[in-house]
Amino acid sequence: MINLVWLVPVFPLIGFLINGLGRNFWSKTLVSWIGSVAILASFALSLGIFLELNASDVKSFTVPLFDWIQVGALRIPFSFLVDPLSSIMLLIVTGIGFLIHVYSAGYMHNDGGFAKFFAYLNLFIFFMLLLVLGSNYVVLFIGWEGVGLCSYLLIGFWFTNANYASAAKKAFIMNRIGDLGFLLAVFFIYSTFGSVEFANVFPQAALLPSGSTILVVITLLLFVGATGKSAQLPLFTWLPDAMAGPTPVSALIHAATMVTAGIYMIARSNILFTLAPLTMDIVAIVGLSTAIVAALIAITQNDIKKVLAYSTVSQLGYMFLGLGVGAYTGAFFHVITHAFFKALLFLGAGSVIHAMHHEQDMRNMGGLKVKLPITFFTMLMGTIAISGLPPFSGFFSKDEILAHVYEHNPTLWVIGVIGAMLTAFYMFRMLFLTFWGSFRGTKEQEKHLHESPKSMTIPLVVLAILSVFGGLIGVPEVLGGHHWLAQFLSPVLVYTKAVSGEAVPLDHATEYLLMGISVGAALLAIGIAYVTYVSRKVLPISDAENRSFLSKLSYHKFYIDEVYEALITRPLDAISTFFYKVVDKLGIDGLVNGAGTTAKEASKTLRLIQTGNVGFYIFMMVAGIVALLIYGFYYLA
Repeated sequence: MINLVWLVPVFPLIGFLINGLGRNFWSKTLVSWIGSVAILASFALSLGIFLELNASDVKSFTVPLFDWIQVGALRIPFSFLVDPLSSIMLLIVTGIGFLIHVYSAGYMHNDGGFAKFFAYLNLFIFFMLLLVLGSNYVVLFIGWEGVGLCSYLLIGFWFTNANYASAAKKAFIMNRIGDLGFLLAVFFIYSTFGSVEFANVFPQAALLPSGSTILVVITLLLFVGATGKSAQLPLFTWLPDAMAGPTPVSALIHAATMVTAGIYMIARSNILFTLAPLTMDIVAIVGLSTAIVAALIAITQNDIKKVLAYSTVSQLGYMFLGLGVGAYTGAFFHVITHAFFKALLFLGAGSVIHAMHHEQDMRNMGGLKVKLPITFFTMLMGTIAISGLPPFSGFFSKDEILAHVYEHNPTLWVIGVIGAMLTAFYMFRMLFLTFWGSFRGTKEQEKHLHESPKSMTIPLVVLAILSVFGGLIGVPEVLGGHHWLAQFLSPVLVYTKAVSGEAVPLDHATEYLLMGISVGAALLAIGIAYVTYVSRKVLPISDAENRSFLSKLSYHKFYIDEVYEALITRPLDAISTFFYKVVDKLGIDGLVNGAGTTAKEASKTLRLIQTGNVGFYIFMMVAGIVALLIYGFYYLA
């Protein structure tokens, strides 16, 4: 079955072609079935591949498809790599993708671009699968660029709204900044190792000394690429604006798949980063800074999707923090659990927005747990999971990252716990403002409040179950588990373990203490949120009212967009204007147009000679002959 892995991306591609070409002919029911079944087929095949790989003694298979680029010594095959890392990613992309396709059938049913939307979703899944399966950096880069394109198409799906179109352009441009770093890294990889194939690059890299300059350069450039795609400081501002797209887009692209591409790429390149300690420190610091900044912004946002967007940025920061301290398994574990509970929370928010007739401001909600019981219960499960409370999935993955951070640097651990505390606060703030208290919307909205259709609630229930039990794949030994995920992923980290050796685990007493502090901090934050928004019924300050200095900083996202506008956008606009008006119009256009004007004016003067008088022409001929004779007599004699 592993040899049939090429069918996994082909099924979504077929779905894209059928729905894309027949978008004006197929019924919405047929479109949704085609789009969803294509992803379900990929999931079924991915599951078979995963089970076969798990049962096999060999844990890595390269499946060649065809020779793609061959110029001199440069040979880049188009081939797929099936190993523990890619097989799990296949399950995440196709499994979560299928649930979101089913959800979209209900959420987007009344949209005029229904078929186009499903075609875009299928195309996105196709490129994400290419990214995951590529056996070399070039095939990975094709998928990397493809998901960037699809992100642009889906974020700007309602492009007639100028703000939404601007959000799509912003995402596209900021991703291109990171992609340049990735592309330069690929060039350096080829020039250093003579190949871009993982199977050739990683064994050679393992022979280089730790701290090698070329490895530092390569990994820093790869990290720049990951910073753009996975929304880290300073390239994170596109992701909150990307909430302009339909809610299923937020769940698929900005929770479960595309934004985790950077984490996947670094986890795949683990030996390169392990041998570049400087880069690892930078990754950890940037990740932790992103986690804290995004969490501080999230605590004052009133748009339910914006809260989840900054939550995504913050959780991605934790994943990078894990990568930076060498917790590759823990970071990838958090990718898995985050895919469950964040997709659930985004789809749950979509269910709320659907019931509220596209209202997204939490100040106009309240008391919805009675009207939307399934949405409420499932979102409660997701909120508990992301807050890191046991025995939900987020507890195990976040605890593993924080334990490794404590081993690396206790100061970073303290800041990480504070970030986890902020996560619990703003997530339960969102839950309490949305579902507790009395309804604060209009009477018309209240009259039409209803639970979402089954096509939307069934995916919520499935994701809620995964959010509750998904952490069981990584139960640590201190809690009586064997961490199946760490054992399964160990072949991916073989070179890293050979270089750095096996890590010495913390003693059980320390692990229990760290868990207790983390859980206690989360419970304290939940208690503060409950007292503030349920007991005291405090409502967020409206935009027009005065805020404290710190509240203004948080609400206005630390004015980062304004700083970019002042330091980057406006100067570039001014330079562009100068080149347009002075260099282009006056210089280049002036030179070209001046040559044309000169020729035109000269021709106007010369054409006066053409009088049409034959006698004048004979006179001029004679004058010319005389002139030639005089010239020949005096100068040629």
